[in-house]
This record gives sequence, structure tokens and C-alpha cells, in this order.
Amino acid sequence: MLMSLADDDEIRARLAQKQEEHRDLDAVVARLLDVGAADELQLKRLKKRKLVLKDEIAKLEAMLIPDIIA
Repeated sequence: MLMSLADDDEIRARLAQKQEEHRDLDAVVARLLDVGAADELQLKRLKKRKLVLKDEIAKLEAMLIPDIIA
């Protein structure tokens, strides 16, 4: 299935948003660990959200790679 340029641009925009959210969460987790202010449940939830984002990022990146029939 061929993607249009608009689809490609939309995927790239979603990818950038997910990557930014992942970076932001990473910074929050690091800050909470440094300060020692976070409870374990909060850290687990943030880390789980980071993993979900990582999976979403991988799926979006895969959508941008064209299928090549060898």
C-alpha cells in the first residue's frame, strides 16, 4: 500500500510528538529520582507510559520505512 505525502507528513508529526513526550517523561523520571520525591507507584506508572510510547514510536518509524520486495 502506497502512502501519500500527506499521510507521511501526518506520521512524521505524530512521531515527533511521541518522541517529545518520551523525552519529557524521561526528564520527569530523572528529576523525581534525583530529588527522591516520587513514590514507587508514580515512578512505575511513568516508566510504563514511557514503554508504551517507545512501542508507539517504533510502530510509527516502521510505517515510514517502505516495504521492499527482495
